Amino acid sequence: MINLQEVIETNKMIEQENLDVRTITMGISLLDCADKDLSVTCEKIYTKITTLARDLVKTGEEISKEFGIPIVNKRISITPISLVGSACCRTPGDYVQIATTLDKAAKEVGVNFLGGYSAIVSKGMTKSDELLIRSIPMAMARTERICSSINVGSTKTGINMDAVRLMGDIIKQTAEETKDVDSLGCAKLVVLCNAPDDNPFMAGAFHGVSEADAIINVGVSGPGVVKYALEQIPDANFELLCETIKRTAFKITRVGQLVAQEASRRLGVPFGIIDLSLAPTPAIGDSVADILKCIGVEHPGAPGTTAALALLNDQVKKGGVMASSYVGGLSGAFIPVSEDQGMIDAVEAGALTIEKLEAMTCVCSVGLDMIAIPGDTPATTIAGIIADESAIGMVNQKTTAVRIIPVVGKTVGDTVEFGGLLGYAPIMPVNTFSSQRFVDRGGRIPAPIHSFKN
Repeated sequence: MINLQEVIETNKMIEQENLDVRTITMGISLLDCADKDLSVTCEKIYTKITTLARDLVKTGEEISKEFGIPIVNKRISITPISLVGSACCRTPGDYVQIATTLDKAAKEVGVNFLGGYSAIVSKGMTKSDELLIRSIPMAMARTERICSSINVGSTKTGINMDAVRLMGDIIKQTAEETKDVDSLGCAKLVVLCNAPDDNPFMAGAFHGVSEADAIINVGVSGPGVVKYALEQIPDANFELLCETIKRTAFKITRVGQLVAQEASRRLGVPFGIIDLSLAPTPAIGDSVADILKCIGVEHPGAPGTTAALALLNDQVKKGGVMASSYVGGLSGAFIPVSEDQGMIDAVEAGALTIEKLEAMTCVCSVGLDMIAIPGDTPATTIAGIIADESAIGMVNQKTTAVRIIPVVGKTVGDTVEFGGLLGYAPIMPVNTFSSQRFVDRGGRIPAPIHSFKN
C-alpha cells in the first residue's frame, strides 16, 4: 500500500532538491478513428482526444495541489499516425491536415505536447509511412505542440537504411522550415531504434498498438535528489554508492506510483507504467552531469564517464523495479545537452564531444539528445550519425535515439536558445569526413545473430 506518509518523507526532496513528476501522459488509441474520408478522420480524432483528455490537465493540477507534488507537464501520446491516416491520406499535405487537427485538439485540452506523429519503419516503409515522413517538415512548421518520431530499426529486424537516409534529408528540411525560430522544429523530432510502446517522454512518445484504448503513464524525474544523496557520502566506496542511488530511486518511484494511481482513478483510465528517468532541466542542481561529477569525474567526458553513467543507469532501474510492478518506458538516465546545464558546461569546457556522447549512449537511456550542430552539416552526415546510434541500440538490445538540430545560420562557437525545458545549447562540432557512400547504398542492415531467440 502507498500512503501519504511516504509522500511526507519526500517533502525535502520536493522543496529543496528539484524532485518532480515530469509528466502525466495519457495514451490514446486512434485506430478506431481511421476512415477513407480525411475530414471524417480528422473529426473523429479531434472528438476522441478532446473527450478522453478533457480533464487531464485539471486532474494533474488538482493532484499536484493536494499532495504538494510538482507535476510539470501533462501530455498525450497517440497511435502512430501513419497507421491512422493510411486509408485517407494521399499526399504529404493530407498528413499535415491531420497534424493541425492534432495541434488544435492539444490546445483545446491544454496539454503542452502531443506525441505520435510517427511511423514504425524498422523493416520497411509503406506508402503511408513515406507520405507521413515527407510531411514532417511542414507539420513541424505549422504546429506548436506536436512531436514526431520515426523508428528506423530494431534488434529483431535490423536497420532500415533507406529510412535512415531519408531522415537525414527530413531533419535538414525541418531545420530550414523552422529557421526563423532557430530550427526549433528539429527539437520536436526524434529518430529511434527499438522504440518502446509506452514511453511517456517527448519527443519519442507514441501509443503502441498493443496498448489498451486509453492508459495513464507517468514519468518521474529526480536528478537533484540523487545528487544531494551522493553529496552526503563523498568518499564512499562503490557498494555504498550503488546502494544509495538505488534507495533514492526507490523513493522517487513511489511518489510517481502514488500520482499514477490517483490520476488513473480520477480519470477512469487504466494505469500503464511508471517511467523512472533522471531527466534533467536547465535549472541549477537538476543535472545528470552533476551526478556524474559527484561520482568522481571532473566533467562529463573525462575518462571514467561511461562507467559512471552505466553504474547510475543500472541502480536507477533496480530501485525503480523494486518500487513499482509496472516500470516501463525508457527508465534510466537521460543525457540531453541543451536541457542539462552541467552537460552544457562540459561542452564549453572542451570535455565533451559528440563522439564521447555516442559512447555514453551505449549505457544510458535514449541517445544523442538535444544536440545543436552547424546548420551547414550535410544530410548524409546526419544520416550517418543516425545509423551509428541505431547500431548501438540494435546490437545492445536497447532503445537509442537521435534528436539533433542543425541550426540554420549558426556554426561552432555560437549558441542557440530554445527556451523553457528545452534550454539552450552551444553549437557542437561534427566530424567533417564524408559518410555519403555508406548511407547512399540503400537497403537494410541485417539484424544481429542474437536477435533470433524465438
